[in-house]
Parts: sequence; C-alpha cells; structure tokens
Amino acid sequence: MPVGDLIRHQAATPDADHRPFLRFDEHTITFSQYYAECIRWARLLLALRDPTAPFHVGVLLENTPDYLYALGGAALAGAVVVGINNTKRGDHLARDITHTDCQILVTDETFVPLLAPVAANLAIAPGRLLVSRRWSGGPPSMAATTAVASADLGSALDELGGGDDPLIPVSESDTYVLIFTSGTVTAPKAVICSHGRAVETGKNVGGNMYGLTADDIGYLAMPLFHSNALMCGYFPALFYGCGLGLIRKFSKTQWLSDIRRYGVTFFNYTGKPLAYILTTPRRPDDHVNPLRICFGNEGSQATLREFSQRFDCQVIDTFGSTEGGAGVTRQPNDPPGSIGLPAPGILVVDEAGHERPPARFDAAGRLLNPEAAIGEIVNTLGTGWFEGYYKNEEAMRARTRNGWYWSGDLGYRDERGYLYFAGRDADWIRVDGENFPGRPIEEILLRHPDVALAAAYGVPDPQAGDRVMAALILREGRHFDGSEFAGFLDRQPDLSPKWVPTYLRLCRTWPETGTNKVLKRELQRQKFRPDLCPDPLYWRPRGESAFLRFTAVEFAQVRAAFEAGGAAARLAL
Repeated sequence: MPVGDLIRHQAATPDADHRPFLRFDEHTITFSQYYAECIRWARLLLALRDPTAPFHVGVLLENTPDYLYALGGAALAGAVVVGINNTKRGDHLARDITHTDCQILVTDETFVPLLAPVAANLAIAPGRLLVSRRWSGGPPSMAATTAVASADLGSALDELGGGDDPLIPVSESDTYVLIFTSGTVTAPKAVICSHGRAVETGKNVGGNMYGLTADDIGYLAMPLFHSNALMCGYFPALFYGCGLGLIRKFSKTQWLSDIRRYGVTFFNYTGKPLAYILTTPRRPDDHVNPLRICFGNEGSQATLREFSQRFDCQVIDTFGSTEGGAGVTRQPNDPPGSIGLPAPGILVVDEAGHERPPARFDAAGRLLNPEAAIGEIVNTLGTGWFEGYYKNEEAMRARTRNGWYWSGDLGYRDERGYLYFAGRDADWIRVDGENFPGRPIEEILLRHPDVALAAAYGVPDPQAGDRVMAALILREGRHFDGSEFAGFLDRQPDLSPKWVPTYLRLCRTWPETGTNKVLKRELQRQKFRPDLCPDPLYWRPRGESAFLRFTAVEFAQVRAAFEAGGAAARLAL
C-alpha cells in the first residue's frame, strides 16, 4: 500500500471528522482535515511541477503542521519529499538541496535569511520557493520578505481553490522520501525510502514495538528531517490511526508538560534526549504522566534504567540505521547492556570479513577483550530494507560490498550470541598501537554520579597515534574535582590504562547534529586548544594523581613537544 492510500484509508473511517490526528500548540486537526489539506498541497505541487526534472520537494522547516502536510501532499501527488536538515548553513545547506535535485522548496520565515547567501546556487525558480507564514505566530518580517524571491505558501494554496484528490497512480516501489544520514563523520548521504518501506515500517514499529491502537497518542519532538521521527513517529501513527502531539523542536524543560497536556502514550527518540531530560530537577510527581513506552536508540544502560524508573514507563532501546540494512531489538529478559539477540546472519567481523571471537566478561560484567571482540556489525544475508543512496554509487558499493550490508557501527557478541553496541566506525582511537572505540570509555565515565553526558574521542599525541580526550556535561548543580575524578577512574577495574583520558573538557553544551548526536569531528577539530575551546580544560600528565587545569601556559608546553618531534602540523585545524 502506498502512503497516499493509507491517508485516504484513515480519512474514510467513520470517526475521521472528529478524531484528532495532530495537536500543535492550541490547534487540533482531525484526520478528515488533514486529508483535505493534503489534497490542497498535492494540487499545488502538481501545478508547480517541472515534468522534465525529478519531482523532488525539499522541506526546510521545524516540526510544524506544514511539514506533515508536505509529506501527505507529496504522497498524494507522487512527489518525493527531501527533508533538509535545518541546522545546516551556507554551502552545506546548499549542497543538500542541490544534490537531491529539489525543484520545489518549502520553508518559512525562520530559514529564509539562511537561503539568501546561497540562493543563486539553488536553481529553484522564485515561484517554486514557497515560504509559509501560517504558523509563525506573528506578522512577516521585512528581512524574510525581501531576502529572496519567493511565493507565499498560504496564498498559493488559496489561489488554487477547492478540488478533488488528484488520484495520481503511485506504486509501493516508488520513492517516497530521501532521508539524509546524520553526517556526524562524513558528508551526509541521502537514503532512498520507498512507499512500501514506509508503510511496512509503520506497521512493524507500531505493532511489534509499541503495540499501538487508535487510542494512543505520540509525541513528535525529534526533527522530521530525520528517519527516527518518520519511522518511529509519523509512519506508525498514520498506519494505526493514532494522534500526534507536535512540537517545533525538542526541549528538555518542556518535555514533561507536553507529555501531560497532549496525553502522550508513546515517544520516539534518537541520540541523547533521555539523558538531557534526566538533567532537569527531579520532582516527586514525575511518574504521574500518561506515557507508556519510549522507543529509540543510543541510550546508555544507566540512562535507560533511570528514565524508566523516574517516569514509570517502558524504554526500548534498539540498534538500527537510516538505511535499514540491519536492526536488532532488545527484549525484556536480554542481558544487561545488550541490544538484543540478532537475527541469523548478523555478525561482528573484522575489515576482511572474518568473524570476531566472542567477548569475555569479568564477574561484574565488564568487557575483558575489547580489541579482539569488537568489530563492525554486518548483515551477511543481504541488505535488508536498504534501497540505496541517491546519486552516490561509491558509498552504495562500500555499504554493500560482498553482497553484505556493512553498517559502519561497532559491536561485540557474547558466547550466547547477544549483541552489544560499541559506537561508530569513526570512533576508533589508537593509543600505543592499540585500537579501541570510544563507547566503552563513555559508559565508564557515565558511572560517575556527577556526569550526565560523556563523549570520548582521540586527539593527537606528540609522538604518534592518539591520546584519549573526553568531553563531559555535568548534572545540574555539580562541580568538578580533579583529584576526586582521577581517583574515581583509578578505581574502575575495566578501564584500561590506555583508555584513561589525558584531557577533559567540561561543557555546558557541545556541538550536535540536528538529531542530538554529538559532533565528535568538531570536538576533535578543536582538540585541547584553549584558543578554540570555550570550555574549561583539564589534563592529567603522566605520573599525576589528579586532573589539573589546562590553560594557554600548559598548551605552550605541549606544543613545544609537538614541534620537537616534527609533528606541529597535527595541532593545526
């Protein structure tokens, strides 16, 4: 079933005229109203279409109803929606729009000024640049009106007047959306997602993970340009006829009040939102809320446990990717720290494709052989739901070499076959000839009661290889004690001497993708340079029993060591 047929089906149910689909601020939109507005969008997109070019519609918006109307209108019109990351700027923003051949671009006043510097490079006719003022909450700004040649979205919709569903033939194999990968390491790639995959994902996630019925209400706080919001939020709600509470962008302080006012029963997340929410002050009535289940990925075990207990809900943390080539879902009785028992054919291998040996653990469950056990997670039976990258054959070949799906993610398996996530393939750190990922170090750092978030990564060593550096975000009201923290690390039996951070960075915030994933490449770029890092820096020189402040004076000493070894270039940007 194509997505357009799913929208038509929900609008044809007996209660569609009064059953809410979207709640946004004070607005409530029923399924019938949603379908009617999607028809208007479909007619507008068809009227603007250049039939000689790919029918691709870029959407550069926060989470407003217009984003979901664009998704629905494109589904009815047979167009392809391209979610544009609204945190991008300059050439990176232009690259995403031009690479995916967007002939129509929908945005609002917030982002028009960002388009002005690159408008000449976009090859989008003024009439096909649609600016929405429907949810801005105020009059249009002069800057937004004059920055680039554009058309007002509301006026363009009204000029078309009424009309019927265009009933454009669409098949399950037709492309529905292009979804950019997060791009935390390299330039993001646009993943192809067909109508068939979208509908099947909504069915499986909503049924197997959430157990949804039409009485459930979801919460869309993750950005709609990312796969998590679509595949774990919009698609399941549309398939099962659920309501959705919509918020422009995630706010840790607003989250619980939104859950209560919208009556949210399920919440999708990706990256660090659960950890951010846990940094808010605890209140005795946190557990008084309608939330039943959270579903997402990349949460630490300590975070999942604390979140579940504090808000009295089930948390299911999975392993998956935008590409859909391999996925694993944790079950309630799986071992602590595991992300589940993978399907046959999902293995952990080295670069040559040889399976890694099983992980060994001590009595406390700590990994004893990380260098031997950790490898890349692959699907040796095929590529799963992966339907390819748009205009990127090189990346496609690398991801599917030998007929396998290479996830680019690191993991390890225990003797019973349970899988454990160990980070991204770009997370490798090399110290004294030994390679290891940053994720296990982060899990150890998160044991400290004052640490809310941690990111471990490699920075240059004066001689060769790397030194470990960690960025930390402390819990609210906590203070860093360099002697106490060094003693804590020394007491961790599974922290290899090579894993001990040489440098620490105490952040209030850190650079992130639009999906709350830390941009380690930016942290690595800034290294431990006081002139680039706005945060307090600490280091632990060899033989010291405490972390000491690292200022321009100490950096000059370290820089001299790099210069003496002929490695000064490694400190450059």
